[in-house]
Amino acid sequence: MEGDCLSCMKYLMFLFNFFIFLGGACLLGLGIWVIVDPTGFREIVAANPLLFTGAYIMLAMGAMLFLLGFLGCCGAIRENKCLLLFFFMFILLIFLAELSAAILAFIFRENLTREFFTKELKKHYQRNNDTDVFSSTWNSVMITFACCGVNGPEDFEGIPHLPHSSLEKAIPEACCQRELQSREGMFVNKEECLKGNERFQNRQGCYTVILNSFETYVYLAGALAIGVLAIELFAMIFAMCLFRGIQ
Repeated sequence: MEGDCLSCMKYLMFLFNFFIFLGGACLLGLGIWVIVDPTGFREIVAANPLLFTGAYIMLAMGAMLFLLGFLGCCGAIRENKCLLLFFFMFILLIFLAELSAAILAFIFRENLTREFFTKELKKHYQRNNDTDVFSSTWNSVMITFACCGVNGPEDFEGIPHLPHSSLEKAIPEACCQRELQSREGMFVNKEECLKGNERFQNRQGCYTVILNSFETYVYLAGALAIGVLAIELFAMIFAMCLFRGIQ
């Protein structure tokens, strides 16, 4: 009976580690996609140090989970105590790191409000100055998502216009409609856009557009994160039970 229980635990351990292996592969693929994607994310990630760091953390976490899932599967099938102990200690560290990251994200969630982004935009944005990282990042976001400012074009009324512009409230070129949503895309009518003709402007704020675009994915990512944490917890329990059951 004890042998049957140990065998059942071994295959359950293999099953949980297989899911960890798949989760790591998904994170690894997502991290690679964010970094090399040609539709605008690559430029945004490269220009923003926080996103740049986050993308590589995702990449590293995916690689570690991928490796741990593989080692856990091998340790369970071969009943290797050293591999199981190494797996338990390593996955415990990852579990604690992920839990700490989730707590920090919850604590600093107020930094993702509409008011915060509006204040930062009006304080640091320099319109078409692509040598400035903050401005270049915002321009890339507005072009990619066909939006303007945080709330709309009115966000730019208090921001100084370019010296050569005669329009006191001219919106940035990034807010003008393009045939293709990329920096290489041709303007529909740049002159009319900068003169204030709303037909050729992107009027919707980026906060709403991005929130609507990623709302489904945020919930999906949250559910995936909870699922990964639960799987890791069960995997650690099974690893210790299997470790103690191996003679």
